[in-house]
Amino acid sequence: MQAKPDSFVAYYRVSTDRQGRSGLGLDAQREAVRQHLASTSGLLMAEFVEVESGKRNNRPELQKALLACRRHRARLIIAKLDRLSRNVAFIATMMDSGVEFVACDNPHATRLTLHILAAVAEHEREMIAARTKAALQAAKARGVRLGRNGAEHLAPAHKAAAAKRARELGPILQELAGMSSRQIATELTRRGICTPRGGRWHPQTVMRLLKRAGAAAHTAAVGRASRRKWTRLSLGPRYE
Repeated sequence: MQAKPDSFVAYYRVSTDRQGRSGLGLDAQREAVRQHLASTSGLLMAEFVEVESGKRNNRPELQKALLACRRHRARLIIAKLDRLSRNVAFIATMMDSGVEFVACDNPHATRLTLHILAAVAEHEREMIAARTKAALQAAKARGVRLGRNGAEHLAPAHKAAAAKRARELGPILQELAGMSSRQIATELTRRGICTPRGGRWHPQTVMRLLKRAGAAAHTAAVGRASRRKWTRLSLGPRYE
């Protein structure tokens, strides 16, 4: 009689929307889970995706995944232990929750090994936070303008790319004129148009886009006026 395949419920976590394009993005996590299931002939019953920082314990999608595990009598499967959490206490609570889980990067880990790996991940998180804080303080002391949209932080090439994207979307924005920023965000998302960073549209990102589009149109108008003035000066009174 053939043994019944083990059942699994997959849980994926990314800290931000942009992380979906990194090495720890959703595609990489799904591939790790797929390979593990293929090697063990496991059966995937459901999967849940969470966009949340690893230091936060409020995880609605994780709670749904745990309920699915209990309903299907399945094990929770994650790509890496730090995708579950970088907090020792959180991992310990998970191990005592009554739901077994397996990390694809260390599928044969014992409870002791999991505690050690969780402690290492927590220490790594604390060190990253400390280095980031020190770097920001040093930059602030040098007079660097901080913040994601600071002039020194956003490279000129990125600014140029964002302005170019705004010009490209100019005709569509004219078509959607009269709509609110929220309505424009909904319509751009419906049409499958991504933001300059490849994410989803929100009212605030639409407002930035409109501002860039207006600045780009103003720059183009000034450029045309300057060229006409230069032409008149070059050709003299006969031009007029």
